[in-house]
Amino acid sequence: MELTYSNQLSGFDPEKRYRNPEHFDKPEAGVTSVLVIGNWPQVVEAYEAAGIDVSVKDGARVQIVGATNQAELEKIIAGLRAEIGAIVFLADGLEAGEINRPETGKLAIRLFDAFESVQVSIGELVTERDGLLSTVDALRSEVEVLKTAALAPPANEAGEIATLKAKLDEAKVQYRANASKESLEKLVAELPEE
Repeated sequence: MELTYSNQLSGFDPEKRYRNPEHFDKPEAGVTSVLVIGNWPQVVEAYEAAGIDVSVKDGARVQIVGATNQAELEKIIAGLRAEIGAIVFLADGLEAGEINRPETGKLAIRLFDAFESVQVSIGELVTERDGLLSTVDALRSEVEVLKTAALAPPANEAGEIATLKAKLDEAKVQYRANASKESLEKLVAELPEE
């Protein structure tokens, strides 16, 4: 099996197998030849030590602005790795359900500030929702009180209904227990006069 080590992001040949050299730790079994694209001496040395045919192709060169020598380039790369580490720290915390402020990394700190702002906004929304829920509960209670009041006859009407029922009871006329005032008045009107 032929294996290509490259950190390219596009332009893959579907007939070839690729590995990212940044994640290399040891030669893979079953490999017959290796193509290394770019400067990855640890990959080359490991496969050559295993007796596998290795060819190297120069990768596309990237000009890093501001780097005039190897030391500056290594400093920039170290800064980028620290930035990535801070972002990974932030992402790990978020996955665990916590939001932890990274100590370094401008981008990671900006992300933290944005997430913290979102968290505060969500907290405010939860508080507002809870307040609305208690308002809805209070309104439901008021509606129930109004329904009960609507079903019960007014106090002065209750006395009239009691008087009508007493007349019907005296005349031994049957009526529904929850009969309306109008139906009771009709029954009383139909009573024979004494």
